[in-house]
Amino acid sequence: MKIALIAGEESGDLLAAELMAALKTRRPEIQFIGMGGPKMQAQGLDSWFDYRTLSVMGFIEVLRHLPALLKLRKSLRQRLLAEKPDLIIGVDAPDFNLGLERFCKRAGLRTVHFVSPSVWAWREKRAARIAESCEQVLCLFPMEPAVYAKYGVDARYVGHPLADRIAMQPDRDAARALLALPDCRHVAILPGSRVSEIDRLLPVFLQGAAQLQSALPDLHFLIPAANTLCRNRILFHLQSHALPNARVLDGQAQTAMIAADAVLLASGTAALEAMLCKRPMVVAYRISAITYALVKALGLIKIERFSLPNVLSGEDLVPELIQDRCTPEAISRELQNLLDGNGNSALIGHFERLHRDLRRNAGDAAAAAVLELLAKP
Repeated sequence: MKIALIAGEESGDLLAAELMAALKTRRPEIQFIGMGGPKMQAQGLDSWFDYRTLSVMGFIEVLRHLPALLKLRKSLRQRLLAEKPDLIIGVDAPDFNLGLERFCKRAGLRTVHFVSPSVWAWREKRAARIAESCEQVLCLFPMEPAVYAKYGVDARYVGHPLADRIAMQPDRDAARALLALPDCRHVAILPGSRVSEIDRLLPVFLQGAAQLQSALPDLHFLIPAANTLCRNRILFHLQSHALPNARVLDGQAQTAMIAADAVLLASGTAALEAMLCKRPMVVAYRISAITYALVKALGLIKIERFSLPNVLSGEDLVPELIQDRCTPEAISRELQNLLDGNGNSALIGHFERLHRDLRRNAGDAAAAAVLELLAKP
């Protein structure tokens, strides 16, 4: 049996590697081909191309790399048609993989997409289009299969890999020792992993942090930087804000969350990670006023809650400061509430319940779904 996997980022490389390991346990004879990183190659992948070509974020970056992306897609098409694998699994990277899967499916090859785009949050009707690309979608969140069911798409909930990897009770003392933190309270600030997000969000985050530090002079702040470019932008913005107790970290975002007393973060996967780390959080986000007005007017966003802890629970567990509510005053106020401990014990109980719901051994569950599909004619 031959399975092709296509991944283009570190997160996809890890996710696919876990799936491959689970598949090998059940079917040791499987041959893996396609494109992936070092973790997939360690599981036996014959990787044809440099997977980092797909690690492109943002409109300008995509335009700059468009010729290389088009060339890569053409080469993958040709190689997949020549190899004729029993199954092609596109791992995340939907803008690239769904088009590739659609071409392969029309050519008579079987296809699966692993990690659903956020159809539950916006542009729900994409689910029907996704059915043209793959026979099955492997979903990380429990609310996703119901959306696909409306459009007749076979979607399976396999759980979230972060819930498998993060301990139910993370060791806060060990995290603080690893970062050599002083014996005081800390707030972790995560303004996003893209420079555009940092430029848009970090100034207001730092203004809110400065207001909070005026009330709590001994408070310290941890700001993880995803890469060197992000670190440079963070340091640039810190020059304009009086926040003497701020420390910029190279990576170590999860360790910083576990070590912190509270977390201020941009909406997205970071909110899920903070929830799994059992840390109280404030979720804040802004996009351009024109973009926000447009998506609201067109009805592209139909959800009332934006952060994953609130979406998963169906309750307002964590404060969401979106658009006009994302102000320094609101950030300072909400963080102070968390540091005062108001309702934190009940909040952690909710987080533990959600963690258990998401912990499904995602690699094994995905492997079982894939082999079940392959058993069908």
